[in-house]
Amino acid sequence: MTDQQRKAGTPGAFSLWMQKKMNARMNRKVRKGKGGFAGMEVLILNTVGSRSGEPRETPVAWFDDGAGGRLVIASGGGSRNPAWYTNLMAHPDQASIELPDSAGPVAVLPRTLEGDERAQAFTIITAAQPRIGKYQSKSDREYPVVRLAPR
Repeated sequence: MTDQQRKAGTPGAFSLWMQKKMNARMNRKVRKGKGGFAGMEVLILNTVGSRSGEPRETPVAWFDDGAGGRLVIASGGGSRNPAWYTNLMAHPDQASIELPDSAGPVAVLPRTLEGDERAQAFTIITAAQPRIGKYQSKSDREYPVVRLAPR
């Protein structure tokens, strides 16, 4: 890793390789019906790269919003939005999700929540996983909360 990458918080080659391997492993688990990690349910979020236009598959923890949608939080390790969020917002019309034991991808309509809606969703998320609230309190930015509703 270069000094510039370290200062910018950019992951090095080994970190990127490891993340790719871990994501692929989690995706296989979800597709085999085992969609949990660290006490959270996981789905596969299918997006299109914001610059490349290439398909992307990312395992993401999700929370039931109680109204038929799924909530995901773009924490990205605290310092910046994760790539999946950038991709999702660049091409929201091409988003889909896969759940454990699902027959295949389900098209979703993503919407970043704001104001009272975000506060209510964040309460649901932190009630299920209090550590996410702790992570948020240590960050200089407000994590985006996205509702994924079936189309």
